[in-house]
Amino acid sequence: MSAREASCGCGALTLHVEGDPVRISVCHCLDCKRRTGSAFSWNATWPAAQVRSEGEYATFERGSEDGFWARTHFCPSCGVTVFYEIERRPGMVSVPVGAFSDPEFPAPAVEVYGERRCPWLGQLAPEQE
Repeated sequence: MSAREASCGCGALTLHVEGDPVRISVCHCLDCKRRTGSAFSWNATWPAAQVRSEGEYATFERGSEDGFWARTHFCPSCGVTVFYEIERRPGMVSVPVGAFSDPEFPAPAVEVYGERRCPWLGQLAPEQE
């Protein structure tokens, strides 16, 4: 079983995950683009029982394009998002892969909101439920 550590930019908030993620994905929704300031978000998801946070965090809850809530947890000092939860995946915690600072992190296998993909990006396999 592998263990990984994610952190914010200043190091005040860390997240420890055990085991392999159950899902690695990219999302092209407009909310994720806004949250990351990028063309998409790259995320890994674990069961909540395999995740432990250290340090203070602030939470921002918003609705998604489909009307479900999303709770983003970020460092109150530097503002970097370290983990989030979405209503559609109860009991799961997602982590922006960049918070691991690991260039060897496995590639995403799932893509969501592909219809919002920037035309200059390649394609991944569509999500299967």
